[in-house]
Order: sequence, then C-alpha cells, then structure tokens
Amino acid sequence: VTVGEMSSTTLEHCQQYSSLDNKELSMVFNFHHLKVDYPNGEKWTKAPFDFIQLKQIFNHWQTGLNGKGWGALFWCNHDQPRVVSRLGDDKHFRVESAKMLGASVHMMQGTPYIYQGEEIGMTNPGYTSIEQYRDVESTNMYDIMVNEQGVPHDEMMAILAQKSRDNSRTPMQWNHEEFAGFSKGQPWLQVANNYTEINAEQAVADTNSVFYFYQQLIKLRKEVEVITTGDYTDLYPSHTAIFGYQRQSQHQTLICLNNYYGDESECMLSSDLDLSTATYLLGNYPLQGEVSQRQVLKPYETRIILFQS
Repeated sequence: VTVGEMSSTTLEHCQQYSSLDNKELSMVFNFHHLKVDYPNGEKWTKAPFDFIQLKQIFNHWQTGLNGKGWGALFWCNHDQPRVVSRLGDDKHFRVESAKMLGASVHMMQGTPYIYQGEEIGMTNPGYTSIEQYRDVESTNMYDIMVNEQGVPHDEMMAILAQKSRDNSRTPMQWNHEEFAGFSKGQPWLQVANNYTEINAEQAVADTNSVFYFYQQLIKLRKEVEVITTGDYTDLYPSHTAIFGYQRQSQHQTLICLNNYYGDESECMLSSDLDLSTATYLLGNYPLQGEVSQRQVLKPYETRIILFQS
C-alpha cells in the first residue's frame, strides 16, 4: 500500500495520483479540512472552526474522488491538535463528541486512519508554560510573536494550546500509573494531567467507551457494502449545526447525522426515503423505536441509519 501525503494539492492532482486505473499511489492524504480554523489562512491565531466550510470541503473531495481515485480519512496525526479538543467539547461532552467525530469520517468513502490515543478520546494537554513545549515550530513562533511582535504572553499561550503540534505528541496514556504507563522515567513531553481518567486501561474496562465505539465503526465498514461503494451527497449544506450526508448504492442507502455543537438540533429526512426499511445501526446515545422523518439530535449526537431497497 502506498499513501501520498498531498497536504495542499488540488483534487485533480489527487485524482491522478490515486487513479483507480493507474499504478502510482493506493490513496492520498489531503489537509484542506484541517485548515478550517485558520481564518484567512492564518494558523497562529485562536479561532473557532468554520463549520460550513468543513462540510463544503468534505463534499468536494468525497464527490470528486468517487470512482476516480481513493482518499484517506483522518482527523489526527503528529502535526495536528487532538480533534476532540479542536472540533468537539473535551470538557463537557468529551466521550460524545469523540464518538461523533469518529463516525463523521468513518462512514465516508476512503480508508480511515486512527492516530494513537484518538480511539480513547485523548485531549490536548492544556500546557500553561512555554517551557512545557518542545516543538521547534511552537517555540520559534512564541519568540517571534511575543518577543518581536509584542503579542501578550497569555494570548500566545492560548494560541499554542489550540494550535501547537505538541498537542498530539504527548505520551500515549496507557494507565493511571506515573507517566501514564508510557515509561518509567520522565518522557520528552509532559503527560496530560487527565491521564488518570483518560487511558487505555480505563477505556477497555468501560463498555461505553470511545474505544468500543471505534470497534463498532470498523465492524460496520466490513459489513455494510454501501460505505465502501456508495455515492456521497451532503444533505444539509447550509445547516448551522448538523453535518448530515447520504451514501447511496443500488440496494442500500446509509445516512450519517452528526450534531457538531453542544445544543440540541434537528433536521428532516427526505420524504422520498422508505422509513419502513430503515434501521438505526449505531449512535452515541441510546436509539430506540422506529426511525422517524424528524430527527432531533442531542448535543454532539451521531446517528447512523441504513435503508434497504
């Protein structure tokens, strides 16, 4: 398997590099969806993410690669902050938003990648001192912006807490022991303070954890054909809270609904869908009863619905 890291290249180039008819690459990574919290392309500023733009980017790449190439699905890597801190709520809805974000990309077409700790909902560490950072990009930017440009120290620390690459480079949190069970001595980077509550040992012991939800997502990808082959349609491109998309093949329709915010939100399923064939496959809140046309999603809720034809 060959994977191209095509950070900022165009869809057309990625179609060529991962063409289903050629021999260049098996699949391609692109990072456009991870720049939606860069206002005007500026990384080093603390800013909310642009939700509508995020959906537009996913639509562009899902429809553009379908039948022409193959993409990699991912949120996290060694250069990106933890997604549950970046796009979710790591304080009040950590488990719910981590599951929702996982479902958001796992039901798309492509090959999912899971970065260490993502499957247990690890967060940014919330460093409070510049001395805690090791990433040369982060320390250089602190020097430039604070010492040369006059940005206040507290403001720059808030930016680093959101954008630094070290957010994802902290030691894997294995258990509640010293240094999170990562090593016997002080690691290169300080372990996040929440390691006693968020760790692999705890996740494996909790049947409702993010870890087991990721297992269920992987299981669905192996069992439900439309996730691999189906066309992609953005169902609510202008909705300000819900990211909902449809995957369509000859005999199956799958709908993935995701509430990206901490307030209840609703949407309507198309009247063209035969609700009598619908089944709730998976959700991060209890799903009971029959599928209805009106869908009311709780904070950071995800629902995966399958229709057979």
